[in-house]
Amino acid sequence: MADHDHVLVPTLGRPREDEALAYALETFPDAGVTLLAVATPLDARMSEGGILERDDERTTLARERATTLLETIDEPTATERVRLEIAEGRPGTVVPQYASEESVDHVVLYGHRSDTKGFVQRFLGRGIASTVVERTSSPVTVLE
Repeated sequence: MADHDHVLVPTLGRPREDEALAYALETFPDAGVTLLAVATPLDARMSEGGILERDDERTTLARERATTLLETIDEPTATERVRLEIAEGRPGTVVPQYASEESVDHVVLYGHRSDTKGFVQRFLGRGIASTVVERTSSPVTVLE
């Protein structure tokens, strides 16, 4: 594989994301890996002044989810290559934006066949994995 200095592994709260992190660490042994915990602010609410307030619960849960994922790394030296970042927003927007702004060389994420082929996804729009692939200029590996 070509030289990769920075690999991004977004965590969205899906099962088997530990496999995406393990794949990134094994496939790109010399790269720094950013584990991006995406907190989708679905439960924003209006304050008395009409200003949107975010509930920090989703951010806290995203951080806890990513921290738990970091604990799955078996190799002690691999943990030195991984840094944790938190981002708020829709994954299909946040992941490509982060990849562009931070000069990411490769994105690795876990996806589902339903992301691109399921009835509900076709009805509601594209799935997260296909949106990330479409919007990210870096190469993207989607593990099923």
